[in-house]
Amino acid sequence: MTTARPVLPLPIVMLVTDRTACGERRLEDVVEAAVEGGVNVVQLREKDLSAGDLYGLSLRLRQIVGTQALLLVNDRVDVALAAGAHGVELGGTSLPTEVARKLAPDLVIGRSVHDVAHAAQAIQDGADLLVVGTMFASRSHPGQAPAGPSLMRKVAAICTAPLIGIGGITPANATQVIAAGASGVAAISTITMAPDPRDAAKRLVAAVQDAWPTAPLHKRH
Repeated sequence: MTTARPVLPLPIVMLVTDRTACGERRLEDVVEAAVEGGVNVVQLREKDLSAGDLYGLSLRLRQIVGTQALLLVNDRVDVALAAGAHGVELGGTSLPTEVARKLAPDLVIGRSVHDVAHAAQAIQDGADLLVVGTMFASRSHPGQAPAGPSLMRKVAAICTAPLIGIGGITPANATQVIAAGASGVAAISTITMAPDPRDAAKRLVAAVQDAWPTAPLHKRH
């Protein structure tokens, strides 16, 4: 018997992890604080970890998020399944979306995209949500020219699936991303590098929720 695929909580405020940006703090503590602040999706993205270490960390984060947030594991469908995560986030070098869907029919499958063509293909192949970037200049992509909210508008015009804007997201610019057709935002350093990750998450969540009524109607369901 299969279980139902988790329902995406809208609007989405996603924390993408980076333990190197947490300073002296444990990643688990930063994630816990962010979830307390209202983050409702956590993407575990620690590409340098072995499968075993990533599995152990996934188990700990799955316990931390509980029923308050969804946990997606970046790239590793096997680890996501083994740890009981809610989904997987696939990048450009990950398994094809349709292959991941066959392996994990009950997981949420996200796909990171950087142009309209890849977005259209990902949806055709069965992705549940798209992480669209880069919105603004960011620490994680130094020197990369941001596409800006205009890319979000182009993707939203051909896609009704939830879209998450990533890249330099702050409470000050999140409104632009939602207004362009996003169903949420994803942040790394805005939360992980903040002196108080819980407060940083609360401020980002508040900005997204304030902007949410201006989102296109089909994005709000």
